[in-house]
Amino acid sequence: MNHKTDVVVVGGGLGGLAVAALLARGGRKVTLFEKSRHLGGRAHTTEVEGYHFNLGPHALYLGGAAARVLGGLGVPMRGGSPRGEGSFALRGNRLHALPAGAVSLLMTDLLGAAGKLELGRVLTLLMRTDAAALEGRSLREWLEEHVTRAEVREVVAALFRVSTYCADANALAADAAVEQFQLARKGVRYLDGGWSELVRALAEKAREAGVEVVGSARVESVEREDGRARGVRLADGTEYEAEAVVVAGGPRDVAGLLPGDEVLAGWAAQAVPVKAASLEVGLSKLPKPRALFALGMDRPWYASVHSAWAARLAPEGGAMVHVAKYLGGGEEEASEGELEGVLDVLQPGWREHVVTKRFLPGLTVMNALPAKGLEARPGPRVEHVRGLYVVGDWVGREGMLVDASLASAETVSRLLSTERGARAA
Repeated sequence: MNHKTDVVVVGGGLGGLAVAALLARGGRKVTLFEKSRHLGGRAHTTEVEGYHFNLGPHALYLGGAAARVLGGLGVPMRGGSPRGEGSFALRGNRLHALPAGAVSLLMTDLLGAAGKLELGRVLTLLMRTDAAALEGRSLREWLEEHVTRAEVREVVAALFRVSTYCADANALAADAAVEQFQLARKGVRYLDGGWSELVRALAEKAREAGVEVVGSARVESVEREDGRARGVRLADGTEYEAEAVVVAGGPRDVAGLLPGDEVLAGWAAQAVPVKAASLEVGLSKLPKPRALFALGMDRPWYASVHSAWAARLAPEGGAMVHVAKYLGGGEEEASEGELEGVLDVLQPGWREHVVTKRFLPGLTVMNALPAKGLEARPGPRVEHVRGLYVVGDWVGREGMLVDASLASAETVSRLLSTERGARAA
């Protein structure tokens, strides 16, 4: 059976939902297909005994494209922002005050006087740097040029890791890293109730705009004719004709829908996923209530008590704790014991209060590393297949992580609106 629609969106993550909502608000008839039973992709949240598990530690950057697009759609972004108290630097098995601001920089014993002066200078330099001027260089090259002391370089590298989720400074492009660092300094938010709250609100906005959302529906292929995308075929054989097809997924998802396309296969082959190991723990109480956040200096650790700032992540009196290891340089997984060891230092005695926990040894947090020396990221328009567009954290010119996904969704909406206007004229 054949169906007709204006635009097919493949993928019901945040990028797919956003582009569908934007297009439908612009007057397009939009049909969205999601292969899973639930929407959201990596923004999905699971509730276990009153504890809300995101897929790894998530934070919304308040100055980025995601907040701009969600705000434009009227999607609430309720939550709390870490305020700096209870923040530590972890070096070896010792905790030090994390030098994240002027006061903590003065008070920390992590650095000596000369190191504190250099760190203050480097942080000021970073906020004044034109990121675009760093194109073609790696983050490691930038650090070696601008940071003299090894202990200061550790601190700065840790701040880059937490803002980019990337641990491989040799491969990570300096321009992307500095731009993301500057964005992170504008503030982040942990979301009340987990990221599924965002997914639900965005899905509601899409449906209100008229989007037909079809779950548990796997798109098998994008159909082409005379070099143009003409629609999609589902796994059950159903076909949908459309003026445009938007694939909201990773480069391998796109290539898999158009087998034999050498350009798309090249995108997939070039992409190096960014990964992290994640340990999420629901505690009946927090043994050390003032130890709320930690970054590894000599190792790529991250730990945060998200429930200290965001509501409805844990039952009253309980705590939702995230520990992560940023992976890179060929390391694709970590052991649960490694991450538990971090929690032993931050929250001694935590094991006595475990209600539920989940360990993910190698979670993909971004589909493609913004790597030094690579050409500009592809899309959102697929130039050699007219009517085909891509949305994702590996697409377009703006942002990383969810910011890139929603920025590319916004760009696709604008491109299709412009093309429609041109045809009408």
